Amino acid sequence: MLKLRLPHPLVLLLACVLVAAAVTHILPAGQYDRHEDAATGRTVVVANTYHRVAPAPVGPFAAFIAVPRGFVAGAEVIVLVLLVGGAWTVVDKAGTLRAIVDWLVKRFGQRRYLAVVLLSVAFAAGGATEQMQEEIIPLVPVLLLLCRGLGYDAITAAAMSAGAAIVGSAFSPINPFQAGIALKLAQLPLLSSAGLRTAMLLVAVALWMWWTIRYAEKNRVEPAEGVVHEPVPFDTRQLVIVALVIAPIASYVIGVLKFDWGFNEFSAAFLIAGLAIGLVGRLGLGGTIDAYIDGMRAVVGAAVMIGVARSISLVLDDGHVIDTILQGLVTPLSTAPRAMAAVLMVPVQALLHIPVSSTSGQAVLTMPVLVPLSDLLSISRQATVLALQTGSGLTEMWTPTNGALMAILLSLQIPLGKWLRFALPMVFVLTLLGIAGIIAVL
Repeated sequence: MLKLRLPHPLVLLLACVLVAAAVTHILPAGQYDRHEDAATGRTVVVANTYHRVAPAPVGPFAAFIAVPRGFVAGAEVIVLVLLVGGAWTVVDKAGTLRAIVDWLVKRFGQRRYLAVVLLSVAFAAGGATEQMQEEIIPLVPVLLLLCRGLGYDAITAAAMSAGAAIVGSAFSPINPFQAGIALKLAQLPLLSSAGLRTAMLLVAVALWMWWTIRYAEKNRVEPAEGVVHEPVPFDTRQLVIVALVIAPIASYVIGVLKFDWGFNEFSAAFLIAGLAIGLVGRLGLGGTIDAYIDGMRAVVGAAVMIGVARSISLVLDDGHVIDTILQGLVTPLSTAPRAMAAVLMVPVQALLHIPVSSTSGQAVLTMPVLVPLSDLLSISRQATVLALQTGSGLTEMWTPTNGALMAILLSLQIPLGKWLRFALPMVFVLTLLGIAGIIAVL
């Protein structure tokens, strides 16, 4: 039986850039009017204002110009990947990663699946509270080291980190970058239907953890000889380094929730922590810098993926066709029966998320259009918000335009086709869960 082999992720993304440019030659240019929304502080579209504008097709050279522009647009995330990735290599050179892995392997023993449970819950919580995804990229080395120590493979590392975070984001009742914005734009209380949303989140995370553990145990092998090593003692120095690692992460979570922190603050906090860790780990200032640069080299490929992925939406925006795509997807819903229209909002949001890679950007693009349509069809606004979360949130799990996912898979050396074979069956199940929630609040 022939297996479909997808090209290198970078080739795939560059192809998407060219496809996006071709689309600007095929679809008519059009736009919605926009205004500043006081509730969210963002620029949102105005319903029923779509109109044609002058064509702006993007040529091949302009498409390639969008690639460096994508690097500029994604600069904060790219810097985050480089600086945090460098810090983790310093932690590794200090021996702390191996000490942590040795402790976890010894601690869990035959109950190694508990490590998957704990980490899945932690990353799902990160996804639910602040839509963690790009922040996972620099954590790949420690995740891979842990999985190898437990006898698990790279797919398990990706599933219990990026996969769990995406599930947490998609079903979160409090995710400020998706559910929070969508609820505000739908003029609903931020914690409305919190009971149903929380129940859906718990079920979704439980299903994903079961799927991950099932795969991990089925494909587990005893650690190879190269992974077996002299145990690294977890002494006071290592404990101090762990505290230095936790400090910027804890600071970032608090900063996001209370002080409007962004990626630059997180990068700076990890830069400070990385330098301190090198000194505590007795690497010396020169050794610390060398280790930091080595770590940055290791994640350059992932950083490149982020920049190229950003360029896709820039091309579509330059060609003024993103609003045309939205108009084309939404128009058929106005003639569909009520229940069918509500359910069809899920694939509409999923398809739209391929060119619109930002979930928050998709919320401000689609909610002002879909909410009035929902009112006309007597569909509850809760259902419209859940359709956004289910459609765009779960599409993060498989679309090649998700630069963070592509970077994580590249760092773990996981072919996209292999990841899709693992993830898509459960994505289908979780989509049915989302549809059940939509029907429940219809």
